[in-house]
Amino acid sequence: MSKLILTHEVTGLGSAGDVVDVKNGYARNYLIPQGYAVAWTRGGEKQVESIKAARVAREHATIEEAQDLKAKLQATKVKLTVKAGAEGRLFGSVRTQDIADAVQAAGIGNVDKRKIEILAPIKSVGEHEAVVRLRDDLIATITLQVVAVK
Repeated sequence: MSKLILTHEVTGLGSAGDVVDVKNGYARNYLIPQGYAVAWTRGGEKQVESIKAARVAREHATIEEAQDLKAKLQATKVKLTVKAGAEGRLFGSVRTQDIADAVQAAGIGNVDKRKIEILAPIKSVGEHEAVVRLRDDLIATITLQVVAVK
């Protein structure tokens, strides 16, 4: 088992700043090369505190503010224009950055792309859903209206 400090949120494992124990292969082959974690050392405690402080700064200031954003996200269909073929299949797929940009362009608010989870790959036009983790205890579902560029 390897002891690591997470630098990004990893679904099912923890949030940035958490110290976790994972199997050696998972750490060596995925978490560390992708930049999601660094090896834990005795001197790493200062790094844990700075990562947690940055995470708190990125979170929405209050629960009320996060709940307002959740209400806006769930009440509005976010329109996303993408390049698509004649049958409605996309050239590629929709990324979390595309969703974050569309939410900001719609005037709803700022959403961190790392907090967005796409439930199934979006590869066609139509309505799709994505989940946004606003806080550890608050999740919003976005309805995406994917349309082809004319």
